Amino acid sequence: MSTEVRVPTLPESVTDATVLEWHKKPGEAVARDENLLDLETDKVVLEVPSPVDGVLAEIRAEQGAVVTSDDVLAIIEAGAARPAASAEPAPAAAEPKPAPAEQPSGGSGTPPESRPAEPVLTPAVRRLVKELSIDPSNIQGTGKDGRILKADVMRYLDEQKKTEEEEDIQAMLPDADSREAVRNDQRVPMSRLRARVAERLVEAQQTAAILTTFNEVDLSQVIALRQRHRERFEQEHGVRLGFMSFFVKAVIEALKRFPVVNASVDGSDIVYHDYFDIGIAVGSPRGLVVPILRDADQLSFAEIESRIRLFGQKAQEGTLSYEELTGGTFTISNGGVYGSMLSTPILNPPQSAILGMHNIIQRPVVVDGEIVARPMMYLALSYDHRIIDGREAVQTLVTIKQGLEDPARLMLQI
Repeated sequence: MSTEVRVPTLPESVTDATVLEWHKKPGEAVARDENLLDLETDKVVLEVPSPVDGVLAEIRAEQGAVVTSDDVLAIIEAGAARPAASAEPAPAAAEPKPAPAEQPSGGSGTPPESRPAEPVLTPAVRRLVKELSIDPSNIQGTGKDGRILKADVMRYLDEQKKTEEEEDIQAMLPDADSREAVRNDQRVPMSRLRARVAERLVEAQQTAAILTTFNEVDLSQVIALRQRHRERFEQEHGVRLGFMSFFVKAVIEALKRFPVVNASVDGSDIVYHDYFDIGIAVGSPRGLVVPILRDADQLSFAEIESRIRLFGQKAQEGTLSYEELTGGTFTISNGGVYGSMLSTPILNPPQSAILGMHNIIQRPVVVDGEIVARPMMYLALSYDHRIIDGREAVQTLVTIKQGLEDPARLMLQI
């Protein structure tokens, strides 16, 4: 009996998806719930499992095809057996050559049937090697049973980069043969995520009147509080006490005082939100994603840290759900983790403001008439000047600064 494999119902506001990769070929056996292919949407990668046991008889949507909900992707012959091997006799094997004396056992003379199977790639690693156009057979896996880990891919890239740098240096040296260098260009299509991010950034630049205001914050008190309570916090809650929870709390207090900064533009209307869904920008192998801390004002420090940690793990594995990436009333972006000193973040439409965090550096500042070294961070608040005045933007940033420089205010909400 034939069974159709169809595109699952796509998340709300997602109109179509792209066939990213097939994991089975026509004629191969498949098991119920085994992943057949990956579909890429604007935000997430969806796995499409087989509905039955059987054999993949036909692929209706090849890699790169754009599909919509309920489109037929493939046909499976339910309960069918794997096709029989060809009865044509195999050619006679050539006379085996003796192995070199120095070759250890298990080398090229090992019979094919005794060689270990190819390592299984996780979906995250599989997508990573595909996006980077890497042949996984060139990577030495260090996981269980030779499984290739993300760290193995990163190490391979570092080795390749080192080799390329050495070759570049060698190429700069005088060459007696004066050989002409070969220069190649490689053209690859943007991923759906990268294309959507590009589209939204251009949209923000073209439709909003974006301005950025700056300030600096002394994080001495936050750092002292973390050092004083970090060990007990981790024992009590099982999660590290980071900086982000302090920033989320400070942002929420500022948004409560200036609701228009938490609002959005809809045509000629301003939509005010009485909830605080804070987006946290996270880097991933596929690009920048912004998972949402919903009702962040109702979360404790430990809950915020725990959810942000989970978001980071899911981003690296490519398992963030569409619901976790949808919505948001305000965004926080931490360029400091990459060493950024100062930046002007771009709005995440339809939001009207975004906070940019940067690296923490010991700088000389004047305190009570004396020059002292303090851990300082530059803050940047980009905002839509169509609905947010400069006074409100500056005071929002000042409120965030005050909450971080005196963290007790965050606890007491004053």
